Amino acid sequence: MIVGNTLQTTEVNDDFVTAYIEAALWSSNDESDESGGEPLDSNYSAEDLDPKAREEMVEDCRKFLAEFGHLITEENCPKGKVFEQAGHDFWLNRNGHGCGFWDGDWEEPAATILSDACEKFGNTGLYVGDDGKIHCE
Repeated sequence: MIVGNTLQTTEVNDDFVTAYIEAALWSSNDESDESGGEPLDSNYSAEDLDPKAREEMVEDCRKFLAEFGHLITEENCPKGKVFEQAGHDFWLNRNGHGCGFWDGDWEEPAATILSDACEKFGNTGLYVGDDGKIHCE
């Protein structure tokens, strides 16, 4: 449930998860050639996620929101679409893509707290398995 603009439960927010998965797909490559191949979103979509990978991604989002969801507000991210921005930034920040909560869209001290929180979750990645499904590393 969202009260005001703050998540008040450990439930996962669909907008957050969708943005997290979208960021994962466009920022990950299929490694189909020596140069790294194509971005996954060129040939794959969220429907191509292995069920276990989807579960892992949703669970990471749920855990992040359970602990830090109270900081995901319009006051802390005044550009709007805060849950979409937060899901996007969670993927990019946790994987060291050179942008994330700290790059100017979020107000302090929330920006630093959320950015530091990503370190707790560590790096993760996606790959295309022999089954043609996308898996988490």
